[in-house]
Amino acid sequence: MTSPDLQALLACPRCDNRITVEGDSLQCTGCKTGFPKLDGIPFLFADPATSLDAWRIRYHARIRELEHENRALEAALAQADLPQPASQRMQLVHAANAAHIGELNSILAPLDTASLTASHETYLALRTRLPGDQGISTYYANLHRDWCWGDAENEESLRLVLEGLGDHEPRNMLVLGAGGSRLAYDLHRSFPAALTVASDFNPLLLLAAARLLRGESVTLHEFPIAPRSMQDIAREQVLRAPAAAGENLSLLLASALRAPFKNAAFDTLITPWLVDILPESLSLQARRWNRLLAEDGCWIWFGSHAFRSAQPRERISLEESLAIIEASGFSRPEVVEAEIPYMVSPFDRLGRSERVVVISARKIKSIKAPARHVALPDWLVRSDQPVPVTPAFQTEIMSKRILAHMMSLIDGQRSIDDMAQILEDQRLMIREEAVTSIRAMLIRMYEDGQQQAGS
Repeated sequence: MTSPDLQALLACPRCDNRITVEGDSLQCTGCKTGFPKLDGIPFLFADPATSLDAWRIRYHARIRELEHENRALEAALAQADLPQPASQRMQLVHAANAAHIGELNSILAPLDTASLTASHETYLALRTRLPGDQGISTYYANLHRDWCWGDAENEESLRLVLEGLGDHEPRNMLVLGAGGSRLAYDLHRSFPAALTVASDFNPLLLLAAARLLRGESVTLHEFPIAPRSMQDIAREQVLRAPAAAGENLSLLLASALRAPFKNAAFDTLITPWLVDILPESLSLQARRWNRLLAEDGCWIWFGSHAFRSAQPRERISLEESLAIIEASGFSRPEVVEAEIPYMVSPFDRLGRSERVVVISARKIKSIKAPARHVALPDWLVRSDQPVPVTPAFQTEIMSKRILAHMMSLIDGQRSIDDMAQILEDQRLMIREEAVTSIRAMLIRMYEDGQQQAGS
């Protein structure tokens, strides 16, 4: 359900008009866009149909990837000279993958992929992505940290955010980029009278969190990157919340950069592990966060400070961040730095400590909000628009045609020298250059094939 209190704060991410509840969905009173719900969670992306399809494809691609891996394991297990420990390990992974498919299907059932038929190879070719390199399982390990073994990190995170809040008492609190939602849950238990909204873009994280916050348990396999022992390669874990969350904690699926809320909807904004990974400059983000907060509202930036933009100007220092925040309608920020455990699974060798920042600032004036974030042009969002022939596309088309022609020469009979001679005869490149180019192409294809066979 969408609580009346939450509904009163919502605004259309496309046109900023009021949103009403229409049965099991929501609708904008302005542009008339309809927004679905997934297990009761509003799905408020600006392009809901396109975004929902993209997540369905990512989910289906992940299932196909696991099935592909299990077929490779079956082929390896059939080898006559396989050592017993290797057999034991691969059987364990095979069983865990099969169980994990069932776990994902259970949690992600609201996405409904019954109509999708693409193969694993098709998804590899298309490299389906939404958004950027974020996939359905990108932050999967966070669920185990939040609800299984991460008490030390969770407690320290809560303590630091509460320190940043000081004497500020939240009434309407937004946790933007909530992930598995443990921090939002812990904050809500600290301020039970507040309306707390946990928003994230990833359906797997919020659909799992929805069950946990209702007091249900969720079984999910953990796959440590560097397992401590063979039995740690895949661990069946039961995730639980300490107690049900209650009615005032609401989940919402949306983009942080098109947050579907009215101006000044919240008196408290928490952005955990978010600001330095978003594909937008801090100056634009700070203005967006200013819009969301009421006068004297409190913004807490918690997590890392590691801007890795391709643009040198955007690889900003902490001092630059503080200046940008102060220039964006906020008070002079206060900063706390602390070292906390980070993703320290008892079954993984790669857990570490992280030096985090807690930056707190109060909104002291309203400033003009930036234009709505546009992730993709209309011709990509809408399937009925002509696709322009951009200079980048022209270059890519030409290179792919050359690559396709070179690949067409592979027939099981020709050598590299034979293929190079054909390219020289066709006056595409001289023989020496053709040998080098063909060999590089084949090496890349061979190595990709080896990686896929082992995945």
